[in-house]
Amino acid sequence: MNDIKAWLESIGWDKYSIEIASSDASFRSYYRVKKDGNSYVLMDSSRQKESLVPFLDMQHRLFGAGVRVPQVLQKNLELGFLILEDFGSTHLLDILNADNQEKYYKKAIEQIILMQKTDVNGLSPYDKDFLLFEMNLCDEWYLQKHLNISLDSEQKTRLDTVLEIIADEVLSQPNGYFVHRDFHSRNIMIDSNDDLGVIDFQDARVGAVTYDLVSLLKDCYYEISESKRKDLALYFRDKADIKADDETFLRWFDMMGLQRHIKVLGIFARLYHRDGKDGYLKDIPLTLKYVLETAVKYPQTEPLCDILNNYK
Repeated sequence: MNDIKAWLESIGWDKYSIEIASSDASFRSYYRVKKDGNSYVLMDSSRQKESLVPFLDMQHRLFGAGVRVPQVLQKNLELGFLILEDFGSTHLLDILNADNQEKYYKKAIEQIILMQKTDVNGLSPYDKDFLLFEMNLCDEWYLQKHLNISLDSEQKTRLDTVLEIIADEVLSQPNGYFVHRDFHSRNIMIDSNDDLGVIDFQDARVGAVTYDLVSLLKDCYYEISESKRKDLALYFRDKADIKADDETFLRWFDMMGLQRHIKVLGIFARLYHRDGKDGYLKDIPLTLKYVLETAVKYPQTEPLCDILNNYK
């Protein structure tokens, strides 16, 4: 905190108040700074300074595409500090309910459509190696570390086969889109005007058309009904003018969801065992539910259910 106060003083910020706003799954911390009747967010990346360059890059790209991301007001890359526009402290997760889901999800879908028009030149791709790398976190951290399970050679072969199929399925749908990678109810803010703001976009890549839609509609922190999810997925398809019939698009959506949620099982376990963050353990059951409910729908992925059901 002393470094923050010294920096604020160095840029001429003398009369202000500061309080902790939040932290996230990385090593960033956020503070709310109030000065002259205005409120700002100070992002402290001093423990992860390398994350600032991609954050600023993605912010510039998204802002240019019309996505509502926080404006950068002050920065010091050497210290790891940014001062950002403040969208407030209300996350979409805080206000979602059965009555307003459709309204807010349609607003969020509009942001996805804008994101998918963002310049992707030079961004890392969601290629097969990376898709598999992410899914393999499930075996390493969820099965082995969290559940203390080591698959035998036959199980491992079956798992690897399913993961290969999922990766190929993801790559068979339209790709080449800007992918936020964590577009869910905790990374969507609701401001005082009831408008949406998008945060935590610094890890973006180029990938499949359904990735951010899956993150939104199969949120690991908030569940909507399957029928509502289907309707909203097809609403996105129509608004984005994606040329695919219902069955094809929903299959793309399902396969992308499998890739994401298999990965997330590993990430939630890793956050606990490696980083000492136990707050995500309560979100494993819903994530696992998504995997099992989707995998059983397709013969190619059903073996995944046999493996995971043994260790629930």
